Amino acid sequence: MTAANDWNQKIIDEFRRNGGTVGGQFEGAPLLLLHSKGAKSGEERINPVMYRDLGGQYAVFASYAGNPQNPAWYHNLVANPDAEIEIGTQTVRVRARVTEPDERAPIWEQQKRDYQGFADYETKTDRVIPVVVLEPVGRPRVGQPPPAGAKSAVHRASGAAQADLNQHPAI
Repeated sequence: MTAANDWNQKIIDEFRRNGGTVGGQFEGAPLLLLHSKGAKSGEERINPVMYRDLGGQYAVFASYAGNPQNPAWYHNLVANPDAEIEIGTQTVRVRARVTEPDERAPIWEQQKRDYQGFADYETKTDRVIPVVVLEPVGRPRVGQPPPAGAKSAVHRASGAAQADLNQHPAI
């Protein structure tokens, strides 16, 4: 396991151990664990990502800390939009969709106001940072263990509260 995967796994483990919350530099940050199917491999990947609650739906941001390309989890969701999230102690099946510009704008602007890190990432890249809405499908499952064999994947979770996550050298 690489140092980045080990570090990422520690966040995932803390999230699960504490009912969906983490401490330290990420205390108070709205995090979820995104389970996606690899676009190329077809293998399940798990990424801790920052989200915005849209009143029953969840927005996630493919900022990748302002890198010129989108994160792998974004490509996974575009290729395979059916996914799951762990949010708090619930596991929820979701369908992902990339927002259109008119829907994206107010969500993105509010995220930048609330978490300065996102505004900073926008200045570092020429690409439009995608906003992906995760729409629940079916009923949540409470207290379900993660699927056997699920692998965590490296992801740059975004936002001011997660600046260190983005600065990890191997991520």
